[in-house]
Amino acid sequence: MKEFKNLIVLGPLIYAIHHFEEHVTFNFREWRLRYFLDNNALPTEEVLIRLISLLLIVTFIHLIKNNRGSAHIVMFFLMTTQVVNAFFHIFFSFYFSDFSPGAITGLLLYLPVNYIIFKAAFNEGFLRSFTELLLLFAAGSITFALFELIGPKVIAYTILLMPFYYILINKIEIKNE
Repeated sequence: MKEFKNLIVLGPLIYAIHHFEEHVTFNFREWRLRYFLDNNALPTEEVLIRLISLLLIVTFIHLIKNNRGSAHIVMFFLMTTQVVNAFFHIFFSFYFSDFSPGAITGLLLYLPVNYIIFKAAFNEGFLRSFTELLLLFAAGSITFALFELIGPKVIAYTILLMPFYYILINKIEIKNE
């Protein structure tokens, strides 16, 4: 169970629990609208379905391909939707002195589970350096920020760019062999 391919299946599960905290236990959308633009007309359930579906798709692709490119796509997705998301909730809870729904699962689930996932990625050679991890964090941060500024269109653009990244990482891998 300590293998990357086994651990990544936890991603959709903890996302569902996080969503429950945000939208069933508390009202994240109401909190968000107090401080940020209203640029996401999609119902929260639709965002949940889109993101869990995409996470499951990239997870299945990795289970089939099992290479650095597929692992990087999964890690980018987790970095964007979970790690950066956790920092968003925690940071803005303190910044606004107002609890952001999602901060609890961000702190207690997203960060520890993704730490274990990324540690497995290092151990199995899917991540080769701390620099790669920082680049994934930067890409995830930019994507998350664009989603918050522009809205759901960013998801479509990200999906279109993922195959190029997959090919690039695998070409780099072939060169280094």
